[in-house]
Amino acid sequence: MLLLYLILLPFFGSIICCKSERVGSDIPRWIALFVTGLLLILTLFIWKYSHEAIMGNYSFPNWPVEYILHWIPHLGISLHLALDGLSWLMILLVDIIGILSVLCSWYEVDRSPGFFYCNLLLVLGSVIGVFLSIDLFCLFFFWELILFPMYLLITIWGYPLSPENIRVIIANKFVIYAKISGLLMLVAILTLSFIYYHSHGVLSFNYVDLLGMNMPLHIEFFIMLFFFLSFAIKLPIVPFHSWLSDAHSQTSMTGSIDLVGLLPKTAAYGILRFVLPLFPHASHQFAPIAMWIGVVCIFYGACIAFTKTNIKRFLAYTTLSHMGFILIALYSGNQIAYQGAIVYMIAHSLSMAGLCIIYGQLYDRVYTRDMKRMGGLWNQLGWSSRHIPACSLFFATATLGIPCTGNFVGEIMILFGSFASNPLIAVLSTLGLILASIYSLVMIQRIYYGQPRKTLSLKKTSSSSMEWFLTMSIIILLIFIGLFPQYIIKIAFVSTQHIHAYLSQTLHIE
Repeated sequence: MLLLYLILLPFFGSIICCKSERVGSDIPRWIALFVTGLLLILTLFIWKYSHEAIMGNYSFPNWPVEYILHWIPHLGISLHLALDGLSWLMILLVDIIGILSVLCSWYEVDRSPGFFYCNLLLVLGSVIGVFLSIDLFCLFFFWELILFPMYLLITIWGYPLSPENIRVIIANKFVIYAKISGLLMLVAILTLSFIYYHSHGVLSFNYVDLLGMNMPLHIEFFIMLFFFLSFAIKLPIVPFHSWLSDAHSQTSMTGSIDLVGLLPKTAAYGILRFVLPLFPHASHQFAPIAMWIGVVCIFYGACIAFTKTNIKRFLAYTTLSHMGFILIALYSGNQIAYQGAIVYMIAHSLSMAGLCIIYGQLYDRVYTRDMKRMGGLWNQLGWSSRHIPACSLFFATATLGIPCTGNFVGEIMILFGSFASNPLIAVLSTLGLILASIYSLVMIQRIYYGQPRKTLSLKKTSSSSMEWFLTMSIIILLIFIGLFPQYIIKIAFVSTQHIHAYLSQTLHIE
């Protein structure tokens, strides 16, 4: 029942936020903070009383914690929620990102704050639903539910200097890509369910029932490809990536954190949880292609990032490059790479959230996102705002994988794990780390060093305690993951071991 509360809590909180604005404009902020804090407490509470089961020797595809409510029995649809180490880590990430999103929007959002936090909590609840759903129909339901609140976050609370019609156009583009993703997923789910009906005489969308079905390889490959493309659009990968840079450039600081911190991780989770186990033979056949696509993403994203002067678009293309590493890890067939991908997903979300927050603070001072208009800001910023360039440098180096950060641990595990299955791709991927170091340091050079721009005047020189708290919290978390990654690795071990063992057994790989 606690798993259901993880979803219901943000949904009910969103309704209360929407109604509470009539009482006062600050009430929705406190309610949203209370709800996200309560989500974190509930997630930790579940761990306290279920960690032995989560890290125990349960058999796959059984679940240490689950909740089943028969929703539409005659269609085989159930509200089937399940939690293991992998999904618990992802929900913990959602909780942390949710709290950061509420805090960084505390003074940023002054237009309809109740409706804003209503949509923010809907996004968080829908993402948690994706991470908990085992019934494929529920997975599709929550996957589609993310779309509507994100659309509103872009159109209503997007980039303030951008005309409203531009924000609407970009939001429509996001919707089109998201609807294509959902359509592909729906076709794949229905096809898989109808095949099960043809074999067993009953409809089912249950993950356990659909696992290990015998079907011709060409049909399995067809369904797998639809599932993969559905997740690939949200990951995103080349050539389905253009929505990310456009949407990222038109969102507020909070919307950016959700776009690059949460949405791509739902896609990576979907590939690891659903695509690989449900279609093991087709995924094994497709693995070399997927890994080479990952290499293309690494180099394409890095090269395009060099050409971007808008900070938001720059960060979007660096995210594309980083997602290439995750795609390589997921199709490597190596458990170490799987664990590295999980560590990297968490660290990447935190480091990109840090960059979005720090550049949101920088925007409050210079009112521009164009790096060509910046320069020499390290000396121009007042002493109380000197944390901005310092934190920018830390987050930039974290994204390129400097030691003692979680990104470094994730990248090393991905490269070592991938080397065992495809040495050439692993070696080529290491060159992406060199490109990451170059474009990250070029970004720092453009913004904080060189000659100050005479046309640029600072609108604000002081810093608030909230700004310090947000940036320092993320820095501490990244360093903690970098120094003590074993906590995440141990929690993810059983889940990745089960997936790897199931694939090896199915494919008869020693």
